[in-house]
This record gives sequence, structure tokens and C-alpha cells, in this order.
Amino acid sequence: MKTLKLGENTFKLAWSIIKDLKASEYIGVLKCIQCGMCTSVCPAARHTDLDPRVISKRVLDNDENLISDDLIWNCFYCYSCHSVCPVNNSVCEINQILRQKAIKKGNGIPEIAPFSNYAENFLEFGLGSIPINFFDELVQDIGEDWLQLKVDLEDIRAELGLAPLTLPEEDVQDINKILEKTGFKNRLGKIKRVKG
Repeated sequence: MKTLKLGENTFKLAWSIIKDLKASEYIGVLKCIQCGMCTSVCPAARHTDLDPRVISKRVLDNDENLISDDLIWNCFYCYSCHSVCPVNNSVCEINQILRQKAIKKGNGIPEIAPFSNYAENFLEFGLGSIPINFFDELVQDIGEDWLQLKVDLEDIRAELGLAPLTLPEEDVQDINKILEKTGFKNRLGKIKRVKG
């Protein structure tokens, strides 16, 4: 059993998660009672070594090695853990914040690199869209009709009286400025260099 020293900040990792900008104001990290409800409903726990209860416990134990642990990349972000927690904890949110900490330390790039094409589309178009390198797989999975829908989508939208899915160039430039100021472009550049 670990002996705590007076004045020692035993919940440093937990507090860094609670105070993180991405954390919900009501996140119950310090209220975790280790009941295991989160693990009982977690689909990732059924198919991987992820155990949300253990993740929460390691945060409470101030185990900063968790930031480098591959387990945090197994979460599906389904929020099932959050939906059943009696104290409103969300291991899903904890995982998201731990992943951001890992990325800041240079870890997890192989896990997020496949999604860099989505980020590049966001820079190019100012909004999310399916990267072109996924088109062949979608045609294979869904059929040629999907590709035809993609080709005809703007005409279909016009017939329905809907606005185009593209943003004006001025808006795209404004979004790019925001993404540059927030570090998004810099982070994407690092990912692309590692992905190489």
C-alpha cells in the first residue's frame, strides 16, 4: 500500500484532466468509486485490453505512464461508460484528454496518421468531407451508386433548393487562419512528417 506524504499532490494527473479545456465542467474524475459499471458496458473492453475502470484508477493513482500506454487508443468514444456512471465520470473524456497529452509528447502518431487526410480536406475545403483516397473502398463496400451520388450531389441539392456544400473561398481562408493560430496546421505537419 502506498503511503501519502502530507502536501504531496497525489491527484496531479486527475486535476490536469479536470482543468483541461476539453473536459466537461461536470466530469466526475475524483468521484470515481471503482464500481466497474463503465467496464461492464464498454464495447472496447469486450474486444481489447481496455478496462475503463482501470484507466480511471490509474488516473486517480497519478500514473502518468498512462499517457504513453497504447490502451488509451482502444476507446471507441461511444460514451457508454459515461451513460451508466453513478457519479457522472466519463472515461471516454478522460481518454480523449490523455490522447491529446500523448500527442503533445509525440506519442500516438501512428494511431492518428490514417485520419490526416480528413484534416487535409478540412484545410482545403473549410469543412469535413470524405477524403478521395477512401472512394475506392466506399465503392467496393457500397457500390457504384455511391460514387454516382457523390458526382451528382450538387445537382441534387440544387434541385431540392439546398445551398451548395462548398464554402466561399473567403470563409475557407478565415478557417485556415483559425487553424493556423490554434496550432492545427503545425500538428498536422508533424503527423505528416512522421507518417512520411
